[in-house]
Amino acid sequence: MKKIFTKSILALLIIFSFSCEDINEDINANPNDILITDVEDKLFLTGAQLANVQLQVGHLNRISGMYSGQLIGFSSLYANIYGYSLSTVESNSEWFALYVGVLNNMRQLQENSTNTLLVGIAEIIEGHAFGTAASLWGGIPYSEAGNPEIEDPTFDSQTSVYNSAIQKLTSGISTLQSAPSGGLSQDIMYGGDKDKWIEAAYTLIARFNLHKKDYTAAVSAASSGISSASGDMRFSPPGIQAGDSNLFATILNGSRAGDLGNSSAGEESYLLQLLSNEYSTNRNHSKTDETARYGYYKINSTSGSANTGIIAEDEPHNMVTYFENQLILAEAKARQGSLANGLPHLNNVRAWLNSGGNLNSNHSSNPYKYEAFVSSDFNSGGIENADGVDANTAFLREVIEERYVSGFGMHMPFNDARRLRKSDSAYSVPFVLVLGPAGPYPERMPYAATELNSNSNAPAEDPGIFTKTEVNQ
Repeated sequence: MKKIFTKSILALLIIFSFSCEDINEDINANPNDILITDVEDKLFLTGAQLANVQLQVGHLNRISGMYSGQLIGFSSLYANIYGYSLSTVESNSEWFALYVGVLNNMRQLQENSTNTLLVGIAEIIEGHAFGTAASLWGGIPYSEAGNPEIEDPTFDSQTSVYNSAIQKLTSGISTLQSAPSGGLSQDIMYGGDKDKWIEAAYTLIARFNLHKKDYTAAVSAASSGISSASGDMRFSPPGIQAGDSNLFATILNGSRAGDLGNSSAGEESYLLQLLSNEYSTNRNHSKTDETARYGYYKINSTSGSANTGIIAEDEPHNMVTYFENQLILAEAKARQGSLANGLPHLNNVRAWLNSGGNLNSNHSSNPYKYEAFVSSDFNSGGIENADGVDANTAFLREVIEERYVSGFGMHMPFNDARRLRKSDSAYSVPFVLVLGPAGPYPERMPYAATELNSNSNAPAEDPGIFTKTEVNQ
């Protein structure tokens, strides 16, 4: 990894130079140079947030959606990727977003800003980005990354990166607890609302502990996590001009029209099959009607502007949410104790769904129903229990399935597929992928070609997408 000094991508381009340190310094100094110290600290934030958006809901997110049965690659590049022909160059943009867009800019704030609100937010963004990166790639450079004295940083283990990301999030929480709040227009997520950032950080700590299968720690963190949907971290596109719209809609409005979606010529992804009565796999029953969500999730793959649901041009992207926090509590508490411990949290999600909270105005008038569950619903022969398992196992199946459906557009389904595939197969949704339920299944994203070609500490070649990462062995 060649050290690339601070730049903000997608929103800002900060140009700087180093002056000559010699006896003629004042003579040779160019008054038109912009030094890093001349840039107001707030200006480092927005570009880094947009870089994090790219990592969370950009190209690799669409690939993880294909590799968990949520999306289908119909033609061209995405058809090849759907068939597991995934080149290392496909990770280049997200790798750049991580190490240049996020790390360099957020370290600049952490090391130089006296604004504790900015510093705390920067710590949380960095923790969010690197925890996600660990989930996607496994072991990556982190402990030595961003150090200008180290040209080729070593690759840390996946668990080490997760732990460091959690520590960074914890530090961000501590920093923000004594910081002022609000009035920060450069913060495109929360406007500088420190309480929302703190709750989001706790949900992220819970998320990454769930990835590690540390369910006790997940419950502890989620108990302080996002407490209502008003605290969701969502990227709201600023407009519908080129490059300013929903990222999925943007690619369909360009050269990728017809290449990627979830429904075409009678072929629908497993996600849509779960929601439609046209399929025996559907999850509708006397207490659940997914009609509206089916329409909201269905993608017209030929044109981004033709979509009115989850990839409408002005539709926000979910990044860290209330429903995720509640579903972490539902799963982890049921694992720790019993169905009764997790049930209230699943019902909190269903109450939110029953308010139309997950739909936009284009689909909220269509039928939907999410009545509260009771414990007996999961008895033998009941919901998710056609095979007579114990009620707690059936409940966990329902929770995992809800995570699968609600997590559309996030990395959640891909992370769950890998987390549960071996050790918890009794709880897993039978994800339908290209090669069918027998596998093999993708387990990671390839390292970026740029890193493999420039870092002497990188593997000689990428381990391949079917190599399990440390936490999913």
